[in-house]
Amino acid sequence: MCDAYTPAGEPIPTNKRFNAAKVFGHPDVVAEEPWYGIEQEYTLLQKDINWPLGWPVGGYPGPQGPYYCGVGADKALGRDIVNSHYKACLYAGINISGINGEVMPGQWEFQVGPCVGIYSGDQLWMARYILERITEIAGVVLSFDPKPIKGDWNGAGAHANYSTKSMRNDGGIDVIKKAIEKLGKRHGEHIAAYGEGNERRLTGYFEDRRPASNMDPYVVTSMIAETTILWKP
Repeated sequence: MCDAYTPAGEPIPTNKRFNAAKVFGHPDVVAEEPWYGIEQEYTLLQKDINWPLGWPVGGYPGPQGPYYCGVGADKALGRDIVNSHYKACLYAGINISGINGEVMPGQWEFQVGPCVGIYSGDQLWMARYILERITEIAGVVLSFDPKPIKGDWNGAGAHANYSTKSMRNDGGIDVIKKAIEKLGKRHGEHIAAYGEGNERRLTGYFEDRRPASNMDPYVVTSMIAETTILWKP
């Protein structure tokens, strides 16, 4: 893992780690020891046809319901890939804490965390890279599209679980409520940075602050810390 710069020493446009490091290096943020747990959802697609793994070509499987955390050859589509990724992450030292089948068949989730500060972004990016390599070996396409299949099929997110030292101490519920109020005041700014195409996925009010599956974890985690710890409304 490394961040990239131009020959002049400026961070390239996609180097989101540069600004995230500034936020996480701020003394007030360091003192709060922000913890993150990222729930990364993704979809496995059949090569060449851009259709979910295990789905009939040009058709649809049975309706959603039995697939979430499901078992069985007709429900858990791609478990060998998922288990291989989990083991590879453990071997690599990633703080991967779980895996599960998601609501849409062919869709899965893994969780990375808890991680402190910028290490959340570091570990999630490496876990994504490892998953890309595993799917490459399997001949399956990996998609982080937040809404891979149109219609009444589950979207894919990357929910960010978050806490600070103040939230974890006695009386933390009041700190949590204040943080939620601050996040609400910057709702538009956060959504704009929470993943490309996210508007195709956010169909309910309970998801309006949750990042898309293709979000940049450096952007999301640092924005959460900056808004809840450093920003003064």
